[in-house]
Amino acid sequence: MKKTSMERKSKTSTKRARNQEFVIITYLFVAVFIMMMGYFVYFQVFKSEDFINSPYNTRQNTFAEHVTRGQILSSDEKVLAQTVVGEDGSETRYYPYGAMFAHAVGYDSNGKSGIESFGNFNLLRSHAFFLEQVINGIQDKKNPGDNVVTTLDYRLQEAAYQALGGNRGAVIAMEPSTGKILTMVSKPDFDPNTIADNWESIISNTDSENSVLVNRVTQGLYPPGSTFKILTTLEYLRENSNYEDYHYDCTGSITMDNTEIHCYDNAVHGEEDLQKSFAKSCNTSYANIGLGLNKTRFAGLCKELLFDTDLPVSYPSNKSSFVLDAKSNADEVTQMAIGQGETLVTPMHMALITSAIANNGILMRPSIIDHTENYRGVTVKKFNSLPYGTLLSESEAKKMQEFMSLVVSEGTGSKLNGQSYHAAGKTGSAEFSNIKGESHAWFTGYASTEEKGSIVVTVIVENGGAGSTVAVPIAKQVFDTYFAP
Repeated sequence: MKKTSMERKSKTSTKRARNQEFVIITYLFVAVFIMMMGYFVYFQVFKSEDFINSPYNTRQNTFAEHVTRGQILSSDEKVLAQTVVGEDGSETRYYPYGAMFAHAVGYDSNGKSGIESFGNFNLLRSHAFFLEQVINGIQDKKNPGDNVVTTLDYRLQEAAYQALGGNRGAVIAMEPSTGKILTMVSKPDFDPNTIADNWESIISNTDSENSVLVNRVTQGLYPPGSTFKILTTLEYLRENSNYEDYHYDCTGSITMDNTEIHCYDNAVHGEEDLQKSFAKSCNTSYANIGLGLNKTRFAGLCKELLFDTDLPVSYPSNKSSFVLDAKSNADEVTQMAIGQGETLVTPMHMALITSAIANNGILMRPSIIDHTENYRGVTVKKFNSLPYGTLLSESEAKKMQEFMSLVVSEGTGSKLNGQSYHAAGKTGSAEFSNIKGESHAWFTGYASTEEKGSIVVTVIVENGGAGSTVAVPIAKQVFDTYFAP
């Protein structure tokens, strides 16, 4: 019996439908395969090193069985860490400069920290010549690991370390145009050469905030004091295009909600405009300024400038905190405007804000590893400078540069005036207790010349007193060393 045309058409349609299903399934499998291959390539190129370099990855222990850990070097070729191999084949990690680079370089005993930790994978890779690696394998010898060359400047590190002396605190120096960290000093410190022997006594200190293992550059949280007036000023500029008309008569104190605010050392500054208020670091004027600001917008500005945000650094770090909302009362607002109250910040954070200002609003991602090289000095991998983002507009940055320059030429940073370099910055004296006279000494600023460009330096000295008399001279020693012929 012959099939009708309808039956033939029905079978043809069914066949086409099945073919379409096969085509769709095939395309789906091809798409999934392409995505898997794409992710595999992405993982190998961008993510594999992060996973391998994780301290939780036991694969690194396997690397250490076949590779002698490489050196950590300063940018000026000083050996900051190396592995000494004894005649019996035993390996000892040695730090030639002891405590001076302790928090920056870290340690490799009882765990790892610093560059020893986040540079671990690079130190345990070997890019020795292929035939050399083959011969070492045949002879059951370890291959020499790659060296990590840092951005740290030995001369600046030594200057900052000596200048901070026996004080507790921190010093951070970096290039605003590249984000390269040139100096990282934190005290109290430790000798990484003897950390294994002293480990029990170190960790027996239950006061974690005062532990010698705390890197105060990235983990120390302090009231910013008058350095925070950088942000208060920026918000005032945003809200008041007629800021040049601002005037205030400082009598040395102001009372809000039964709380009296004094200028530092009970100074009376008299008639001031905004620039003079900033240069002289007038607390009463800035308390007055704070009361007129939009609290919601101010909180937004601080968020833009990385408060309550993870900082883009390789080291363990704490978030700075800014507590202000529409319900904040007058006392809370005035305290916040002068960098007191519940506001807390790390020295690294203040250095990043200052870097963005010095770099015309653009923050470069901070880095401390410049490149890796094999043991013969041949470059393996170069770490390029990358922008993190724009924290403020170029016009805002230029205006803040003017204000910070006045601090040096006419205000509390006068110890930096008249040097071979142009300096700008902001001092601070941050009260941290109810005892009169107890305050942390702050300075954050930058200096530049046409020949050498700019360098940012941020200093805090715990319970140091006035930033102008204690922190500024420390920054000056770093600037002087950097710009020395």
